[in-house]
Amino acid sequence: MLMHQKIIRQSLLVLYLLISYDGVQGKTMLSKLEDLELEEQLKLLNKPSIKTIKSKYGDIYNCVDFYKQPTFDHPLLKNHNFHPQMKPTLARPKQNSSTSETSWSSRIWSKDGDCPFGTVPIKIITKEDLVRQRNMPPPEDVIIDTELTNTINNTSDSKGRYISSQAYKVDPTLYRDSKTRLFIHFQAGNKHCFNVLCPGFVLVNNEIPIDMAFDKISRRGERRTWEFRMFIDRDLVNGNWWPLLAKTYVKIGFWPQKIFTSLASFANNIEWGGVAYSPPGVPKPPMGSSFFPIAQSNYDAYCRGLSVLNDKGATIDVDETTIYVDDPKLYQVLDYPHAAPGKFQHWVFYGGPGESHQL
Repeated sequence: MLMHQKIIRQSLLVLYLLISYDGVQGKTMLSKLEDLELEEQLKLLNKPSIKTIKSKYGDIYNCVDFYKQPTFDHPLLKNHNFHPQMKPTLARPKQNSSTSETSWSSRIWSKDGDCPFGTVPIKIITKEDLVRQRNMPPPEDVIIDTELTNTINNTSDSKGRYISSQAYKVDPTLYRDSKTRLFIHFQAGNKHCFNVLCPGFVLVNNEIPIDMAFDKISRRGERRTWEFRMFIDRDLVNGNWWPLLAKTYVKIGFWPQKIFTSLASFANNIEWGGVAYSPPGVPKPPMGSSFFPIAQSNYDAYCRGLSVLNDKGATIDVDETTIYVDDPKLYQVLDYPHAAPGKFQHWVFYGGPGESHQL
C-alpha cells in the first residue's frame, strides 16, 4: 500500500466510484472583493432559462439553451461547432438492454417533466454552492507515480495507450447532501471543480442532469445489491471524452478534445476506487459502507468487471493493478483480479470508518 503522497506527471483517466464529503464546516467569512467575485461568477453560471423544472427529490433546474450553457464561456470553446444531437462514435459494440432514456425521465422528474429538446438541465447554483466549492480540497491528491503504473500499463499490448475504462458503481457520491448522486469532477493542477461549476464539460442530454439523484441504493447486509454501470470513452473520430451510463451507453455530455493537452490523444493511466475527503479541521468521513471491506458484495462498496479499450479498439481484461491507500488505519482496499473463472472477473472492494464514525 502506498503510505505517503505521490505525484504523477502523466495524463490520467480516473473513474472514482464514491466520494464522501462531510458538509459540517465553520462559517466562511468573505471579503467584499471575494463577495463581488462570487456574484459575477453566479451571473455567468446561472444562464437565462427557457423553463424551470423540479426533480422528484426537490432539486430545481433551469432548462438552458444548449448554445448558452456555461461551458461555452471557456476561452477554447468560443468558436465551437457542437450541437444538441451530438453523439459519440464508439469502439465498443452496442448491448441490448431494457433501460431507456424515457424510463430515466420518469424516475427523475416530477410533474413538470423534463427539459425541451435543444436545452439542457442545469441546477440553479447559489453563492453557498460556490463557497462550498472553494473549501473543498482536491479529492485526487494522492496519486500513483510512474514506477507504480508499470504494472497497469503492462496489461495492455499497446504500450498503455487507452481510450476507455469501465466499471460498476455501488453506493456512490454523497454530494452536498445525503442523496446518492451522479457527478463529474475535473482537475487540472491545483484547480478542480464538480459538474458545471467550471467550464469545459458540454451537456447534450435534455432529460438526465449531470448531478441527478439515484432512486436506488444498496444497504449493507441486504441480499440484493444495486449496482450501476459506467464508462468513459474517447470518441474515435474527434477525440472527445464521453462518460456513458448503463448498457445502452446513455450520453450525458463530453469533454472536448481541445481543452486537453496529454488527454487530447490517449490516457496513459487509469484508476478505479473510492475517495473520501473533508475540509481542513473536519474529521475524515466514512467511505463505502463505513466499515472495512470483507470482500462480500452485499456488505462492501466495490468496482467489478474492470476493463479498458486500447488504441486499437480491443477490450482488455484488467489483470494486474497496484493497490494504494493513503491511510490504511481509516480505509482499506481488497483487490481480487480473478475473483471467479473467466474474463472480466476483477473485483475491487473498498471502504472504511474514517475518523467520524466508530465501529
